[in-house]
Amino acid sequence: MAVEEMEGADERAETTATAAQRLYPIAPGYSVNVRSGPGTHYRLVRTLPPGSRVPIFCQRPGESISGPYGTTNIWDNIKVGEYVSDAFVNTGSDGYVAPRCA
Repeated sequence: MAVEEMEGADERAETTATAAQRLYPIAPGYSVNVRSGPGTHYRLVRTLPPGSRVPIFCQRPGESISGPYGTTNIWDNIKVGEYVSDAFVNTGSDGYVAPRCA
């Protein structure tokens, strides 16, 4: 691998690590269901208690959900195989704040 390619790989890894370290609060007073995919028809994995904060590794479109932060079809990947509706996560944006999931 050329030096330039290695440096680019290091920068991408650093960017991913930095993004993964940021935690976003879920809406105050809400317990939020974590699903195995981007919709309510996916399996319930667990429930986040009120006051939780989550990382967003990537985002993808899915079922449209209404919550305290509006109506959206954006789902946040918070762990491998775990998604929450962005309508319950305070990202400070109505759009994508992380890369789209592959």
